[in-house]
Amino acid sequence: MEEVRARGGQIIAVVNEIDNDIIRLAKNIILVPKVREELSPILNVVALQLLAYHIANLKGIDVDKPKNLAKSVTVE
Repeated sequence: MEEVRARGGQIIAVVNEIDNDIIRLAKNIILVPKVREELSPILNVVALQLLAYHIANLKGIDVDKPKNLAKSVTVE
């Protein structure tokens, strides 16, 4: 994270616990609830999918019609 920040990157951290290092390094923090380790990827994916959806909306991208989908999906 320090190397990304040193190169001017914006860090969005998905965490279940905030500490001073995260506050110092990350520009934005998404806090997800603390759950069993086996379930944490599910919560993290939901948070990241919502982030991707809202970024696409802000950029004016139609989320229901992704680019290049016709190239990867074949119709019989």
